[in-house]
Amino acid sequence: MARSSSGFVAGLTAAALAVVGFLTYQASASAPDSLAPPKTGKTPSAAASQSPKDKKDLTAVPAQSGAGARVVYSVGDHRVWLISGGGKAQRTFTVTPSTLDPPVGKYLVTSRSASITGSDGVPIEHVVRFANVDGIAIGFSAAVDGSMPEPDPAKKTGGIREKRADGDAMWDFATIGKKIVVVQ
Repeated sequence: MARSSSGFVAGLTAAALAVVGFLTYQASASAPDSLAPPKTGKTPSAAASQSPKDKKDLTAVPAQSGAGARVVYSVGDHRVWLISGGGKAQRTFTVTPSTLDPPVGKYLVTSRSASITGSDGVPIEHVVRFANVDGIAIGFSAAVDGSMPEPDPAKKTGGIREKRADGDAMWDFATIGKKIVVVQ
């Protein structure tokens, strides 16, 4: 008799699973579209793994960076914006930071050099200086050879390196007295 009762239980289990499967299908087929997950082509885990920073528009001019024509440098994003008098970014680009970051604040371009040798021994051009930290001049520059290597963390350097084309744009834009705003 044990054999027939186990067969009976197996039959009931199969029938229950079939009913649950049918009811699940009916519920999903009749659910309104507003309850359906968005059709993004991504799995929910892939969409959920994006951090808020991933969605940040890095080309947008940072809030609280002032008004008027200015250069904005974000030490956190390693990005520069050249902003016209109307408040619109004329150009934005990434940079390789120096080992010393300038404190957040407002500065003016204090000096410029067309071409010199950087504190790391690399020939550089279009140097635009605006701050001093621990006696080290902080400024933007482009390596003549086009390189943008990470600075040696053991040395105190103030050169924020740009690509050569970005250095050309900075040189034309950031004349003596031009406002530089450093943001986080």
